[in-house]
Amino acid sequence: MKYFFLSEGWTVGRVWASEGLWQITAWRRQPDIQRMNICLLEQGEVMWLYRVEDAIITVEVKPAISPQISRSTQAIGQVILRRLMSAEQVIERLETASARCQLQNIESIVQ
Repeated sequence: MKYFFLSEGWTVGRVWASEGLWQITAWRRQPDIQRMNICLLEQGEVMWLYRVEDAIITVEVKPAISPQISRSTQAIGQVILRRLMSAEQVIERLETASARCQLQNIESIVQ
């Protein structure tokens, strides 16, 4: 698995695998991208942890169209994430930041 942090109010756009742009018809499914229940709080900004399958090498992210997002953020069209993180890198990052975990089902963690 690979990981990345994404600011609240941003969304995933296009996705690339080693063969190029992710094609749903070729893979016969959507790419596996899941938002985890862990976020960082950095200078008042909430950054959610996302998990992606190993086949994904690059992810495009962009601000969602929303009245809550500031004009300066809306001016950014898109960002391409080319260096996804390993689990070890995520743990190192969480050690140096204010992290918050939102558990909805404690049994899923305890088992």
